[in-house]
Amino acid sequence: MNRIGTIAIALLGLAAGGCAMTFDSSHLGVPVTMASAATTSPTTGTPFHVNRHPVFMGWGLITLGAPNLEDVLAGQVANGAAVTNLRIRVRARLTDYLITGLTFGLFSPRTVTFEGTVQGSRPSASSP
Repeated sequence: MNRIGTIAIALLGLAAGGCAMTFDSSHLGVPVTMASAATTSPTTGTPFHVNRHPVFMGWGLITLGAPNLEDVLAGQVANGAAVTNLRIRVRARLTDYLITGLTFGLFSPRTVTFEGTVQGSRPSASSP
């Protein structure tokens, strides 16, 4: 195999491993339960739906403005509350694909949607 082919395969491997996001709920300070595929019964509580728009640069090697699960949930819960049926969806919209294509993958925006239900007390409107 020639040198250009080897470099191309190495770059393809790096690009495939990029754009990965990890969400860890073990240190949030409130109990969090992820939604299961079998969950069909509605739960009581206050539902929430938050979108974040991270941008990956350099074919996914660098993350600019990654969505932070702690920041999203901090605006939703207070002491004594819990989050149930948390769903995290990462997707690319048509405009995300357009930007990725026009920049040849240099910039790759995505949309991350956090959905769930807050059980228990919510922060009051006057709290910071």
